[in-house]
Amino acid sequence: MFLRRTITLLILQLFLMVGATAQDSLRVFGLLDSIRGLRDDTAKVNAYLAKSRTVYRYFDKGGRENPFLQEALALSVRLNYPKGRAEAYNDLGTSRRNKSQYILATEYHEKALKAAIESKDQRLIATSYNNVGVDYRRREMLEKAFDNHFEALKIAEKINETRSLTVAINSIGNIYLSDAKYEAAIREFTRALELEQQGNNNLGVAINLGNLGYAYEGLNQLDRAIDYYERSLAVNQQLNNHTGMAICYTCLGTAYQKKGNYAAAMVYLQKALEANEQVEDKVHLAENYISIGRLLNNEGKLPEARKYIQQALDLGHQWTFNYILQEGYNAMADNYKRAGDFAKSFDNTQLSLQYKDSILEERTSTEFAQMKALHEVHRKDNQIKELQQDQEINQLRIRRNLALVIALAGFLFMLIVGGFFYIRHRNLQANRQTLQLELRSLRSQMNPHFIFNSLNSIHRYIWSNNQEEASEYLTKFSKLMRMILDNSQHTFIPLNKELDSLRLYLDLEALRCSHMFDYHIFVDDEINEEEVLIPPMIIQPYVENAIWHGLVHRKEKGRLDIEVTLNGRILEVTVTDNGIGRKLAMEIREKKDKLHNSMGMKVTEGRIALIRKINNTKDANVEITDLHGPEGEATGTKVRIVLPAEFLF
Repeated sequence: MFLRRTITLLILQLFLMVGATAQDSLRVFGLLDSIRGLRDDTAKVNAYLAKSRTVYRYFDKGGRENPFLQEALALSVRLNYPKGRAEAYNDLGTSRRNKSQYILATEYHEKALKAAIESKDQRLIATSYNNVGVDYRRREMLEKAFDNHFEALKIAEKINETRSLTVAINSIGNIYLSDAKYEAAIREFTRALELEQQGNNNLGVAINLGNLGYAYEGLNQLDRAIDYYERSLAVNQQLNNHTGMAICYTCLGTAYQKKGNYAAAMVYLQKALEANEQVEDKVHLAENYISIGRLLNNEGKLPEARKYIQQALDLGHQWTFNYILQEGYNAMADNYKRAGDFAKSFDNTQLSLQYKDSILEERTSTEFAQMKALHEVHRKDNQIKELQQDQEINQLRIRRNLALVIALAGFLFMLIVGGFFYIRHRNLQANRQTLQLELRSLRSQMNPHFIFNSLNSIHRYIWSNNQEEASEYLTKFSKLMRMILDNSQHTFIPLNKELDSLRLYLDLEALRCSHMFDYHIFVDDEINEEEVLIPPMIIQPYVENAIWHGLVHRKEKGRLDIEVTLNGRILEVTVTDNGIGRKLAMEIREKKDKLHNSMGMKVTEGRIALIRKINNTKDANVEITDLHGPEGEATGTKVRIVLPAEFLF
């Protein structure tokens, strides 16, 4: 009856396990099918990668390839998406490393590194270098491990990526620790500890405190090592991390054993035993039994020591821990040797050596299996490349045919558009020529207007001054006329020529007005006066207006400022006077001559309007602003002339 109930319960448990597995399979492959239905793009690759990281345990437990990663990798190759390839290869390599398949892990992680470099993603490059470094460290190839972690360190420092930086520093510390360079290891672990504390990563803090304990123990500074182990233990207790607690208890037991304090060592090893019983990985529990057994051997408590060592051997046989069996039989051999039973000591030594050989054979077999798997990886990569090439050839054929159709349609379209634009361009050219003729006509009006005003000024000057000053005035006037007639032959002239003629004009007006005003011309240092072009006689009418309607009516000496600046492709000329202002000037003008109009300013405004039309721009206008003092009194006028900049080269 009891046997029947037991069999029934076992069958029920089996059905439940099978049912749960079937449900997991349906859920996982349902997720896979849902992603396969998406459009092929980088978002689909990222979806494969994200789901892979949530279900990887399912495939690891079953010992099967992760189809999410395989699909992500194949699609990344088809899309030429190096970042996706790097992420997939990194995850594949980490999966292999977790199974202690370090050769395969290195192969995948080096592929990830190449793809990451191609993607130019600095964070991903640093992560990949760290992964390769860890693989080489596990393979005890410390020089290569150091080189890769150092590259990751440089990149992480450059981009200020804390996670990669911490991993690199911690790994370099472990390399120094493995090479017995304890001082260098302490330096790196201390730096890593500071970074983990700044990032509030308590697990990282616990690990680096423990690493510092290992380094100080290597230097035989046992008190300092014990201090760091205790600090690491306190953090692990806060995290309720049983694995970390067990490791710290074991380290404390070992340190106290080295100090010769066997009682304290036993207390900590027993605590490690309690913590290890709550950890799934039983290899730590087996190692704990061996540590207690060896401590009891040293204390001479040989029968009690055998019990602990035997428990380690039982776990080794149950879970096929060859390393535990080797160490366990070696500890048992030492126990019997101390007891004087040399025959049993010899038998246990032989068993330890057998398992040592078994470990070497297993390692060789594992490496051979990894090499076979590596060959399979290369074969799959070649298949993916061949598939990609076939797809590219088909796409090229489709593109060629499509290009022919598009070229023919494009040719017809270009004929139509070209004809339209040719007709439009011809009309625009005709309009432009008309506008330029109008502009030339207006410019030609400036010459007689200015000459009339200047001759009128000479007439007044001769009647009011002596002959020598009149002769000097005529000499400067003739020079000015020559410059104006020469400049008027061109649509645009260099800025320095326009300013030279303006200075000569201002000198003449200053002479005629008995130096009733001073003037100053400022040109921005960034302007090359010989390369920047300006329409001739565009500033003079506003200067003339400022003198004769503003400055000459002042009782005190006036001032005229002309400023030329360049903002990008906009030339700005500002004419500022401290005259009587437009309102008072208008009143004076109305009293003297109600019919007089400013011919020069009207013509110039017309010229600027035509420039605006020809260049099809709003950046050509004139702004006139009345200036006022703190009590509202008129203090002058400011004229801002804005023109599109033209350049000689």
